[in-house]
Amino acid sequence: MTANISSSLRILVIDDSAYNRQAIIEMIESCEDIEVVGMAANGEEGLKSALTLKPDVITLDLEMPKMDGFTFLRILMSRRPTPVIVISSYARKQNVFKALELGALDFIAKPTRYLSPELHKIRDELIEKVMMVRHLRSFSVQLTSAEKIQPGMAPGEPGEFSKESPRVALVVIGASTGGPPALQNLLQMLPPPLPAAYLIAQHMPENFTRAFADRLNRYTGLEVSEAQGGEQIVAGRVFISPGGQNLAVFRDGPTLKTVIQPAIENSKYTPSIDTLFQSAAEVMGRHVMGILLTGMGSDGKKGMRAIKNAGGKTLAESEETAVIFGMPKEAIESGQVDIVCRLDDIAGEVVRFSDMICDIGIED
Repeated sequence: MTANISSSLRILVIDDSAYNRQAIIEMIESCEDIEVVGMAANGEEGLKSALTLKPDVITLDLEMPKMDGFTFLRILMSRRPTPVIVISSYARKQNVFKALELGALDFIAKPTRYLSPELHKIRDELIEKVMMVRHLRSFSVQLTSAEKIQPGMAPGEPGEFSKESPRVALVVIGASTGGPPALQNLLQMLPPPLPAAYLIAQHMPENFTRAFADRLNRYTGLEVSEAQGGEQIVAGRVFISPGGQNLAVFRDGPTLKTVIQPAIENSKYTPSIDTLFQSAAEVMGRHVMGILLTGMGSDGKKGMRAIKNAGGKTLAESEETAVIFGMPKEAIESGQVDIVCRLDDIAGEVVRFSDMICDIGIED
């Protein structure tokens, strides 16, 4: 499905709550560039409407009678892939990531599980994410595997970081819209014994990043956790920046550790990709690789410049596979990107970089 939309965006609203449907419609119709063309009270009705009305975007509740949101997504994405924005409560975190794996474009967290006027608090975020569909060059579905990859061999002793002679590569990754399934695909393709550690800044609200990290830990061959601050960064470990805060790195003698920083006031992007990348460049110099994946906006561009200036390696996901090419495009056009490649080719570049860093360490 192409997303070259010139007129008003046509929206289908699916939610089993009449109150929620009306609230969502009112929020959407407050924007003159968006038109609600249909609504449905369950997945079965929603599927018929989606195939008949052919909307540009669908807002979807997951827990519904007759046909739940997961079944709806499976059928819709096989018949007519359409951008879907899930609206779910904080109490259903794991459901959100399952929906993203089934092809949903993004999600919005309800402020409360129950019917409440507080639902209107999500208006600005809802409008922004619906309008984001205009930036999709095309919409296709890349499903992730729900099977945990078993390591072919157990990792060796944790490598130690030293700026002068590192035994382990540091890989920092930034992502926004479309990031969760892209990150899962990337981590699943990385060989677990690889002498590299990974720090990730994924734009995501607080209270969701721990569930996201837990899911990645189950479905990849790496040890993934939400960063708490003060953890030692060693080979095979993946730390996710907590939502609503920023992740950075600092050196404690010969050891590299995580540090959690409060979000910058009035910052549009949290967790900040720039903050993570800039701190990694300052601490690790040429021994860090920055990877920028799918997402809207310009977060990561300054961080890529810092890594490039420090002598590190920079990589951006290509337009061919990026759900939203905004962040990679900004970095590429700034001239700060060494490698542009498809998502499924990034793991190979990480392997080459880590091998190079290990060779540098031996030579030094």
